[in-house]
Amino acid sequence: MTRTVKLAAALVALSASTAFAQTQSPLPVQNGATVSLEYTLKDEGGQVLDTNKGGNPLVFVQGQRQIIPGLERELVGMRPGEEKKVVVAPDDGGYGPVVPGAQQEVPKDAIPKEGLKVGTQLTARSGSGEARPVTVKEIKDSTVVLDFNHPLAGKTLFFDVKVLGVQTPKTPAKP
Repeated sequence: MTRTVKLAAALVALSASTAFAQTQSPLPVQNGATVSLEYTLKDEGGQVLDTNKGGNPLVFVQGQRQIIPGLERELVGMRPGEEKKVVVAPDDGGYGPVVPGAQQEVPKDAIPKEGLKVGTQLTARSGSGEARPVTVKEIKDSTVVLDFNHPLAGKTLFFDVKVLGVQTPKTPAKP
């Protein structure tokens, strides 16, 4: 009889520890974690500007400035499966305000013919090879005015996000 009671007590203890393990939450988004994210980005009018729903998740390392700061800040503490609506103002971690002087006039022949239309978005490369989006703002007789503001500068961004996964970095084994 004593064995039956001990065995029953052991099963209850095992059951309780298993239940505890199952109710522990997955790790939250924190600096250094690799995060998988599903998102939809909309403008102020509700028009979808970008989404990865139904496609591959956005994967980035939290705290490494791989996504815009305003969105990154709002993800801290979220856990896999959680969803959130995030609003990011231009000067609060978005793409910043429109800078009127961020324009440059270049020779017309430096632009591909298919890009010679006001509003066309092109990719410019700096001397160091860094890619940067530019927009054709004006076409003159022999030159083109390029706007170096990010296409989303000055715009409030509306994100619907869902954290799909969080992996914390493995700590190196101690010698």
